[in-house]
Formats: sequence, structure tokens, C-alpha cells
Amino acid sequence: MPILYRFKSTVLLLFLIGSSCKGQQKETISNSEPSSEVPAPIKVAANRTEAYLPLLQGKKVGVVANPTSVIFKEQENTHLVDSLLSLGVHIKQVFAPEHGFRGTADAGEHVKDGVDTQTGLPIISLYGKNRKPSKEQLSDLDVVVFDIQDVGVRFYTFIASLQLVMEACAENDVPVIVLDRPNPNGHYVDGPTMMEEHTSYLGLNTIPLVYGMTMGEYAKMLNSEGWLENGSKADLTVIELENYTHESEYHLPIRPSPNLPNDTSITLYPSLGLFEGTNVNAGRGTEFQFQRYGASFMDSTAYDFSYVPEPNFGSKYPKEEGKTCYGRDLADTPRMNEMTMQWIIDAYNNTLEKSNFFLTDGFTKHAGTPLLQKQIEEGLSNEEIKATWQEDLEGFKKIRAKYLIYD
Repeated sequence: MPILYRFKSTVLLLFLIGSSCKGQQKETISNSEPSSEVPAPIKVAANRTEAYLPLLQGKKVGVVANPTSVIFKEQENTHLVDSLLSLGVHIKQVFAPEHGFRGTADAGEHVKDGVDTQTGLPIISLYGKNRKPSKEQLSDLDVVVFDIQDVGVRFYTFIASLQLVMEACAENDVPVIVLDRPNPNGHYVDGPTMMEEHTSYLGLNTIPLVYGMTMGEYAKMLNSEGWLENGSKADLTVIELENYTHESEYHLPIRPSPNLPNDTSITLYPSLGLFEGTNVNAGRGTEFQFQRYGASFMDSTAYDFSYVPEPNFGSKYPKEEGKTCYGRDLADTPRMNEMTMQWIIDAYNNTLEKSNFFLTDGFTKHAGTPLLQKQIEEGLSNEEIKATWQEDLEGFKKIRAKYLIYD
């Protein structure tokens, strides 16, 4: 073949290869743009049976559980207690927090000891005669498993149950295993901080109203900060979540309590939960709990929305029962990144007889401080009130950072 021909052929071949590479390069650049891949699904600790079953083999086990304590499966979810029994774990008894093991009790309603009809296991109430397991109740146990879905709000009583269970186990040398679950409000820290002189079952520690931690992280903080009674320390194991970060949006497949039916109610709960310390109805007695607020004694001319609360599942005696309540519908509220005082300020400003608005003792227990009621009564704005929280929030965040398991 002539040299000149071979040279021209080589040049042509290199040109074609170069053109092809340029086309491939463009495709590669296009493919390197931000991926739209669906993130790996969050795996709750209860589903990670390989991580905790070895810790239960041959042991006498107590379980703190409610309807959210499930192992998720493609076909049909299985309650943790039922699953452990089927796997040969020797469960001696179940401890039931607020709302009960099967979750039918109203908020604040005492839960009685009893027997679970599905398993025959004895049920010991942690929201009745005692809220802390007794020495006798723990005497025949080798380990206690705690698996409850939380929503990350201080006055939601499951973190108080966790603390008292850990205290009792520490005092009686019984190890505790916490099966972690996501916190749907775990992406921020906000709200007034509990004052020590106002601690109660609605807040046992000086933490903000929204604390931004999972149950597992909070358990670590309780243990290491000396917040258990007499500075005791539990033998604690936390089974961690997989594929979870604090920015993860988590849809709760099971309502965590009767009056938190959906994601909207959960994102609004930090803000609207404060209405529990007032005479205003916050949606109890409707199917939109913590997604609306109103009262018959609020100015009807200030609102174009009204509703009538009636007894229903989870609310046998709702505030303003049978009365037309004037207020606001918040059912279209997107996921929130902070709590706000705007709605409770709005309700107070439009209440015709303001002396009836606050149930002072209850409001202080929910807020954690008497200052918040005073600020609202004095006419401070949402921004002015929130500015007074910041120093305490920054202090708490430094403590919180030591115990975070997830990004």
C-alpha cells in the first residue's frame, strides 16, 4: 500500500475515533449531572434482627412496645413481640406506655395492667399506677428491649418512658437494648427550653421543645450526661438505623398515637401541641388532629373556616365538643423546618375573653417555662419570642452534638 494512502487512511481513522470520543464525552458529562436516583430506603433497627437476636438468645426478655413496634415486610408487617416469639425468644412480659400496647387509650388516659389477648403475655402499664418499672417487675428479666416510634417533641411522653425504663434497669442491673427509629422532626432544634423547676412527665430534662435526636441518640445522652436518677448509668446498647440522616424525610407507616394520623399532623405538632395548655381545640374530635385549631369563643369575623369537634377514636371528650369552632385550617402545610408561635398568638389575639385562654399550669408544663405565656400576653411577636430562645438552643446543640449517631 502506498505510504501516502496509508497516511491519509490513518488520519481519517483518527478523525473518526476522535469524533466518536467527543460524542461519548458529551454523554458522560450529561450523565454526571446530579443523580435522580432514589436513596436507599431507611431500615429501622427492628428489621436488623441479625444485630440483636444474638443478644436475646437464652435470655428472659421484657419488651417496651406499642403499635409502632413492628418489623416491616413486603407482604405484611409483623409486630416485634409476635416476631420475637416466633423466633423462639423467651418474652416474659410487655411494658405498655401512654395509649397502651395496642394503642387505643386517649391521651392522658390511664392504662391498666392486663393480658394481651393475642399472645397471652402479661401487660404492665407504664402509664397507670406507676410510670417506672418496679424492682419486682424487673426481677425475673435478663434484658429489656425498648422499641417505640417517637416524633421528637419534648412533651410527647415516650422519651419520659425511655428515661424511667433506663433508670429502673440501671438500678436493678438489667441491660437495655434500644431499637432505633427515625425522628420525623429530627432535622432541627427549636422551641423554649424546659426550666428545671417545671420538669414533669411532659419534660423530665432541661432540653428544648424540639430536640432533633432519635431515641437511640437521646438514650446515649441520658446515660452519659448523668440525667438518670442519682446519676446512675444503664448497661445500654443502641441498635442503629441504616440509610438514615437527620435530613431524611420519613413517612410514618403507622400512626404513632391516636391523634397523630399523618405527616402533616406530625410536622405541625411542635407548634400546635402547645394548644393542649389552652382552652382552644387543636383538631381533636375531628379527623384532622393537630392540623387545625379553633374555638367557639374566638372572633368569628376574623376567620372563614369553622368546624365542630365530636367524640371519636382517640378523643372521647374533645374540647368544645358539639360547638362551632372558628379558626384556621392548616391541612395543606408542607414539612416545617422550625416551630412557630404565629398560630397560638393569632388564636390569643382573636379570643374574645382572653382570661379564659390559658390553662396556666398545663401550658407551663407543655412550654417548660411560665415565660412563654407572659410573652404572648404582653404582645410579643413570633420573632421576638424566638429570639429569647437562641442562647439556650446553642448551648443544647453543643451537648447534642456529642451523642449524634447519624449525619
